[in-house]
Amino acid sequence: MAPSGSSARPRRSPSTEAIEDYAKAIYALSRQHQGPVTNGEVAERLGVTPATATSMLKRLDGLGLVDYQPYMGVTLTPAGEKVSLEVIRHHRLIEAYLSEALGMPSDRVHEEAEVLEHYISEELELLIAAKLGEPSHDPHGTPIPGPDLRPPAE
Repeated sequence: MAPSGSSARPRRSPSTEAIEDYAKAIYALSRQHQGPVTNGEVAERLGVTPATATSMLKRLDGLGLVDYQPYMGVTLTPAGEKVSLEVIRHHRLIEAYLSEALGMPSDRVHEEAEVLEHYISEELELLIAAKLGEPSHDPHGTPIPGPDLRPPAE
């Protein structure tokens, strides 16, 4: 436990992680085809049941992160896209840092970044980006969203 007055960052709740994971999944799936992403696509990508996906999509709709239309699918709102791009930026910067600064093999960085992407502060994000010279791509060659959180050119 951190001493009082410490600047230790509290762990994020599992629900925050789930929100970020859903936003990231919807973003990725929406880049694969035109139109809304289906409930089934989201469920399959995240390894959950369609009922679980539907429940979370309704919750995200209530939070203003997606536009969910039953039987039609889901699209990210501008706020939802911002959440997804922030998590994607964190993920890809972490992958780059683990690979370039720490020498971790590129086949292991994804799994580590999946966990860490939810926990880094904006300050740490800035430090990693500066240390690496604001990289444009992760170790897999995938574009990293810039600090402005605009979608990267895929």
